Amino acid sequence: MFFLYNQIVFTAGFLLKIAALFSPKMALFVKGRKDVFKTLEEKIQPNDKSIWFHAASLGEYEQGLPVIEKIKEKFPSHKIIVTFFSPSGYEVRKNNTVADCTVYLPLDTQKNAKQFIELAKPELVFFIKYEYWPNYLNELKKRNIKTYLISGILRENQAFFQWYGGFYRKALNAFDFFFVQNESSKQLLQSLGYQNVLVSGDTRFDRVSTILEKDNTLDFIAEFKNNKITIVVGSSWPKDEEIIAQYINEYSNENVKFIIAPHNIKAEQIANLRALITKPTVLFSEKEHQSLSDQQVFIIDTIGILTKIYSYADIAYVGGGYGNPGVHNILEPATFGIPIVIGPNYSHFAEATALVKLEGCVSIENNKDLLETFDDLIYKPEIRFQKGAICRQFVQQNKGATAIILNHLQ
Repeated sequence: MFFLYNQIVFTAGFLLKIAALFSPKMALFVKGRKDVFKTLEEKIQPNDKSIWFHAASLGEYEQGLPVIEKIKEKFPSHKIIVTFFSPSGYEVRKNNTVADCTVYLPLDTQKNAKQFIELAKPELVFFIKYEYWPNYLNELKKRNIKTYLISGILRENQAFFQWYGGFYRKALNAFDFFFVQNESSKQLLQSLGYQNVLVSGDTRFDRVSTILEKDNTLDFIAEFKNNKITIVVGSSWPKDEEIIAQYINEYSNENVKFIIAPHNIKAEQIANLRALITKPTVLFSEKEHQSLSDQQVFIIDTIGILTKIYSYADIAYVGGGYGNPGVHNILEPATFGIPIVIGPNYSHFAEATALVKLEGCVSIENNKDLLETFDDLIYKPEIRFQKGAICRQFVQQNKGATAIILNHLQ
């Protein structure tokens, strides 16, 4: 099976080069990996000591950031290396200030794993949440490099627990310790014979709780809001936008404002979204010299400011709940103590499942559900405040995973 895995990775590398000719995202995926080893040679000198963090994409990077920051404080003489697998993570955070070197992770071949680790020379390695690359893990094990999983999630349908997953199970031997989010993940690892596991929780709660300590001021959002009830629609997809647009057009009045920050900000999709809405609408890219307070809908066709925008929200709708695997990050709006509305697909996300059960978050199926939910939250402030308080308390009660991890490492 391991031989077959390596053949699949090799073939995938070839096919990705062909796909890159037709897909901009795949082009980034392929092109971004061309200079990884050169970049490592330039930024990691022979006498440097380094610590390597790997994140699949943006969400995992944000999840691991509290640990990265604390490790950087604890080991100031070490260089921090951050790798991404996905363009949606690397392209957004390639210029982050916490890492000394940020690169794509080369495909998981034996040659790439050996060359990467020789150049990076990590003394500690942290994989965030998931992504278990057998060749990299085997190479780390051979070199006796301490390796940890943080905020890990294990599920029964993963390869480790299937008849064909023997080489994947063996790769887990590389981990010196597993810090997992929940008891079920711990039990699954223990079923494979691993006792070096601790339920530490999810470091994302630590990450989002620190948002409250930052300056989240955006003067143009305050001008647009104009002290009116504001619904922030974050990370929306076309299906989300269809039902939101229908509500705006048919049921909303001028005393309620909407800020929509789509997941995809390609010009064509932004144009399609704008065409759906009949109420006065302005784009972020066109906001200069506009009377923002006169607009009812603000479309954010840029990235990097959604978290600050949530601080102005009275209600949040988080997109992705009509797709696969499901809803996007609900913890950022939750930390501001506002009620959250999501689509029906959220079962893969423990925090969404918990907040729906606690009734701080409302899951909707269709336009009728959205109408009823929005009307309750807009026109019944006692419901809005009660659900918002549940969300705030949920975040505060689940903080502390970073401290558990750091204490254990010490």
